[in-house]
Amino acid sequence: MSKTSFGFFRPAVSGQTFRRTVQALCVAAAVMLPMQHAWAISLIRDAETERFIRTISEPVFVAAGLNPQAVDTYIVNAPSINAFVTGGQNVFMHTGTIQQASTPNEIIGVMAHEAGHITGGHLSRSQEAVAAATAPAIIGYLLGIGAIFAGAGDAGLALITGGQTVAQRSFLTYSRTQEAAADQAALDFLERTGQTGQGLVSFFDKLADQEALSERSQDPYVRTHPLSRERIAALTNRVSESPFRDAKDPPEWQDMMELVQAKLHGFIDRPQTTFRRFPESNTSKAARYARAIAYYKIPSTDRAITEIDALIADYPDNPFFHEFKGQALFESGRADESAVAYAAANDLRPDEPLIMIGLGQSLLATETPANVTKARMILEQATQIERDYPTAFRILAQAYAQEGNNAMAALSTAEQNAAAGNLPEAKQWAARAKRELSEGSPAWRRADDISRIEKPNF
Repeated sequence: MSKTSFGFFRPAVSGQTFRRTVQALCVAAAVMLPMQHAWAISLIRDAETERFIRTISEPVFVAAGLNPQAVDTYIVNAPSINAFVTGGQNVFMHTGTIQQASTPNEIIGVMAHEAGHITGGHLSRSQEAVAAATAPAIIGYLLGIGAIFAGAGDAGLALITGGQTVAQRSFLTYSRTQEAAADQAALDFLERTGQTGQGLVSFFDKLADQEALSERSQDPYVRTHPLSRERIAALTNRVSESPFRDAKDPPEWQDMMELVQAKLHGFIDRPQTTFRRFPESNTSKAARYARAIAYYKIPSTDRAITEIDALIADYPDNPFFHEFKGQALFESGRADESAVAYAAANDLRPDEPLIMIGLGQSLLATETPANVTKARMILEQATQIERDYPTAFRILAQAYAQEGNNAMAALSTAEQNAAAGNLPEAKQWAARAKRELSEGSPAWRRADDISRIEKPNF
């Protein structure tokens, strides 16, 4: 995997101030590496994984009366089973939850349960301050609790001190009453969409025996969502009476899940582990995908390209196979070929900002004037969708600089720093941009807005 900020793992950011602060506090320097400490938290961005979660979750969110575009889902790089809601409509899901799921319905059940916590106001009612909780407090609390469980008590206490308001309220722990209410809400949402609740039951079955274990041995979900056999029995009874108890996931959702699981294993696990998990005798699409990624990680780029080309030949309409090929080629210094692969992915999945950013970066790396201009235009579109993705603005600044547009390069650098939470640098670059831009122009006004951003009062 690449050790740069661009690739499969990306700093988790979006159009929300919350994401900006998370980006600044997470272990950004190691986003492409295995976690170095048991208590480290790193968030990942991947177009394919995000599309899968979004596709299967949106019907439930709509049934819950939520605007799917207003619910931010973060993928946490952690092997344990866990999912939780923090301040407002922010859902965190561990990669382990996805990797250990047997069916998409299990993941859907978890998302429906978390939607039940959102619609039930379980966080905001028990602590109004957490409804607007700042990311530093949230991340500080998460890191601190994780450090304590890992045996680093002093470090954990220091981290919690930074987010002590949230920590004192134990905002991630739900009462049994709230859990039961979220369970019933989840089943309501699932029935409204014609889906079974069996996935939620089977998910809890996987964790039910852990309540007797020590906290150090439990999955985090058990610690933050009190679980009992009685609770599972109540769920089972209601599911058995549902007219949709035997409903099955759409086959395309199962296919999407298996590819995402293979991708996560391919990028997160050691190549040798991936080859053992997906031996050559396994000729499924997902296994071939995982092996291609493992070859890329060795690195054996030519073998990875051979493997992914074979997949593309069999499944030419999968944009993410082309995207992976583009990434592998770019990181081996083959920018022209990379741009062709990313363009194919973009044609199949237009308006996907992470693919657009990959295409823009590859075009820019070819260093031909026509491609630089094309890259700049694509990156401008991508940053209109992903307003707070620092890497996108950094690459866009490079494109402007190569075109000789120093004013817009300065503005993009200001955007980059603002998105990363580095306000002093953002304001310095915004001031530089204002001096070179036409006063009153849209770009000048944006620079002025950045120069007026106030540091959050944590």
